[in-house]
Amino acid sequence: MRASALTFFYLTTAALMWAGNAIVGKILVQSSSPVLLNTIRWGVTALLLLPFAWRILMPRSPLWTHRKRFLLLSLFGVGSYNVLLYLALQSSTPINVTLIGASMPIWAIVIGAVVYHERAQIRQIAGALISMVGVAVVIVRGDFERLIEIEFVAGDLWMVLATILWGAYSWMLAHPKQSTERSWPWAEFLFAQVGFGFCWSLVFAQTEYLLGLNYFTWNWQTLAMIGYVIIGPSLIAYRCWGLGVNQAGATVATFFTNLIPVFTAILSTLLLQKPPELYHGVAFAFILCGIVLSLSVPRRLT
Repeated sequence: MRASALTFFYLTTAALMWAGNAIVGKILVQSSSPVLLNTIRWGVTALLLLPFAWRILMPRSPLWTHRKRFLLLSLFGVGSYNVLLYLALQSSTPINVTLIGASMPIWAIVIGAVVYHERAQIRQIAGALISMVGVAVVIVRGDFERLIEIEFVAGDLWMVLATILWGAYSWMLAHPKQSTERSWPWAEFLFAQVGFGFCWSLVFAQTEYLLGLNYFTWNWQTLAMIGYVIIGPSLIAYRCWGLGVNQAGATVATFFTNLIPVFTAILSTLLLQKPPELYHGVAFAFILCGIVLSLSVPRRLT
């Protein structure tokens, strides 16, 4: 893959930020219901972006011409992925959730072939399959005899769905409807997603409220962690991911999500005092092999 060092920096930074989101999210779902947490996150993010992006709301803005695209883009990325991630963290662990997310390259390959008619390189397919082996290792907790009687917890299934939606979101980013979209000011392009995503979050939050599932506990620790989620995983990570996808393409970019479990394990050890077990190390080895193999593919950037 012919990618600049800056491309590596963008995608690796996004992975690091989202690893932190998994750790912090695990703590936050004890204080806030998942959908309400997601709504607060994107509502504040939208307010922070508004002074820099208000022009995108003007009547003649290109946003309204392509509002259907941004409604779908925001649903897959801002509106659904993070809700499903926080739901997953209620019953699963940060390491398991991010390892399941390592299946994203295989979903990206499938979506690219079915929807966008782009065929993956053999090494990319092999790298994705090797990463999937790593995912299987953590799902069975290192004991492959459990494949016969495997039972997914609800969080694992939520994360599988979230991963598929993020693959679709990444492909949409890599294939804009209009050639000028990539030239929009970054704050306006991100606000277009966050604004529509916040609207989706409000709809989901209303459903959570009607079902009596919402809760929130105010304290300084909760506010500090929400602050991190807004600045790091929301503003910085989404900006870096968008830049990385534009330079490397959707399929190659999704391989960098395989770094998230590595960063999550390190952060879990430092912050949650839950060091990874031996089978996590084996899973990491498979995942990293998949990354190295996929990045050795010579291809032009989209």
